[in-house]
Amino acid sequence: MRVAGAPISWGVCEVPGWGHQMAPSRVLAEMRELGLAATELGPEGFLPADPRERDALLARDGLALAGAFVPAVLHEPGHDPLPEVVRAMDALPGGAVLVLAAATGRDGYDQRPEPDAAAWAALLDRLDAVARLAADRGRLATLHPHVGTVVERRAEVERVLDGSAIPLCLDTGHLMVGGTDPVALARSAADRIGHVHLKDVDAALAQRVLTGDLGYTEAVAGGMYRPLGRGDVDIAEIVSTLEAAGYGGWYVMEQDTVLTAEPAPGAGPRDDVRRSLAFLAEATR
Repeated sequence: MRVAGAPISWGVCEVPGWGHQMAPSRVLAEMRELGLAATELGPEGFLPADPRERDALLARDGLALAGAFVPAVLHEPGHDPLPEVVRAMDALPGGAVLVLAAATGRDGYDQRPEPDAAAWAALLDRLDAVARLAADRGRLATLHPHVGTVVERRAEVERVLDGSAIPLCLDTGHLMVGGTDPVALARSAADRIGHVHLKDVDAALAQRVLTGDLGYTEAVAGGMYRPLGRGDVDIAEIVSTLEAAGYGGWYVMEQDTVLTAEPAPGAGPRDDVRRSLAFLAEATR
């Protein structure tokens, strides 16, 4: 298994006002100390924009770049997102996965519009275009079903699977919060999974987000995402299913968190990542 980390597990997020943002130097050092092999890129400005500077920084901590989460407005017929998506793709080293989210164009993930038929047609067309562009470059692009984006709910995930050929990023947390059983999706669509984000979830809080009783950011701050093995997602079954199907991509540790202040030295989010790694090692033994 190839196991990576993600800055969002340390509270580093692209959403304005999300919470305290830890410095890259500390986040990367703690990833290295935990034995992670790679990281995702994180939000714009977290790592250097210059690819050579970025890769040199990662190399100092012995980390590869597993992928980049790139929110893009893909559903507006009058807006061409392909140039910005291609720029993001071409800035990645070989082997790094482009992890697209079908952004709404609004800040944050607490509200979203309902796209019409024309918007859906544009979205599906752009997803296939991105997949073709990636293949032409010998790269992999995936779509990340994500709370607060155009592709959040189970019916929307199914619409993408039926209406386009782009691979998916299977995010065990966002799928569950959006009403999709991640175990069932791993079983039914293993051949469409190109990248994996591993989260565990407090199902009660997830249900409150799904019904609109609780905002997404508030739920994350309240501990909706749990260390692996301490929530309600069958992580071991998902990994077993994907491994049996021949999945060879990254498993990214992603327990989204919101910080209110800088953690004390030797404490903080890395403890939850450590617990998750220990669970994953035991579950796949």
